[in-house]
Amino acid sequence: MPVTSLKIAFMGTPELARTSLAAILASRHRVVCVVSQPDRKKGRGQAMSSPPVAELARAHQIPLIQPDEVGTRAFRDWIKAHTPDLGVVAAFGHILGPRALAAPPLGCINVHASLLPRWRGASPIAMAVLHGDAEAGVSIMRMDVGMDTGPVFATRALPVAPDDTGQTLHDKLASLGAALLVETLDRIADGDATETPQPEHGVTYAPLLTKDDAWIDWTLPAAQIERKVRAFHPWPGTRTTVATPSGDKILRVLPFCAVVPGEPAAPPGTVLPAGRGELFVQTGEQALALGTLQLEGKNAVPVAAFLQGLPLPPGTRLGARPSSST
Repeated sequence: MPVTSLKIAFMGTPELARTSLAAILASRHRVVCVVSQPDRKKGRGQAMSSPPVAELARAHQIPLIQPDEVGTRAFRDWIKAHTPDLGVVAAFGHILGPRALAAPPLGCINVHASLLPRWRGASPIAMAVLHGDAEAGVSIMRMDVGMDTGPVFATRALPVAPDDTGQTLHDKLASLGAALLVETLDRIADGDATETPQPEHGVTYAPLLTKDDAWIDWTLPAAQIERKVRAFHPWPGTRTTVATPSGDKILRVLPFCAVVPGEPAAPPGTVLPAGRGELFVQTGEQALALGTLQLEGKNAVPVAAFLQGLPLPPGTRLGARPSSST
């Protein structure tokens, strides 16, 4: 029988999830409890910082738990004690087992930032930019024990702009997903929601990104490196190494870069002749004009300002990951 509103157990952690939680709080539905990741040390000062979802839950005085693990009976009992109808999961960071998924009577649904079955997994937004997808989107799906394999309630797409970064696309999809989530909750409450199994074709996976993924391989084509710089901004970023008077340093490469047409003129990673205030680097296919750089321990600056402090004459080699790096 249709209900006026749903009681929601919300599980999420970062800013994308906060946007979804805020949308539910502004809807006809009621959030009865929130689960988020534990507070972590963050920044150079290593001060304790709460996840965005936990901050919002505290601001609204919603019962909150931040467990290290979610496979315990105590966790399931805590959820059940708040008598939710449905669980909503968005970028939670924990894998829920079958008993946790079944704790709310109506099960759990998930806000996933891709057009499933493309880019199942942990980093769908970065992968959409990295692989040059023409469009991205969000899917609201019923959760099962697989990795983003459950049937889908609704999807909504948007184009990926040529200058989108991981951050800008994240922000667009956060808003899109929050709106689609509330629409789906309304349909579930009204008794007219339908679920469509995912097709077996078109499945791709978006692995969890690590700091090791940030290193630039200059043997790749310039267009691929340019997409990586945008896709991995702000995290894990993209970086290379450069020789300085005080030794090799890590050099972060930030958006925006541009592909420079032309035949290879030097080994990949070599600085090429360029105009004043410009920095062209040879890649495996064409060259890449770098736009904003950040030497370790320094602030990010436009390339022209960077070159005033550390000139990089033609023939300078930018390196891959040093063997001693972590």
